[in-house]
Amino acid sequence: MATTILRLPNVKSRTGLSRSSIYLGVAKGTFPAPVSLGARAVGWIESEIDDWLTQRVQASRSTSQ
Repeated sequence: MATTILRLPNVKSRTGLSRSSIYLGVAKGTFPAPVSLGARAVGWIESEIDDWLTQRVQASRSTSQ
């Protein structure tokens, strides 16, 4: 299976989070950390973002009942 890397605009679009919220979550350990793609470029592994989204939905559903 190929690993897909998402750049920040795609991560923002998929999660609905702002840039600052994403990096705050990374710093707190509550959001997947990016991988370095070069000296000034990072990206996020798509499957890790998908897993994070799934966990958020499950947590939301379990606390609202």
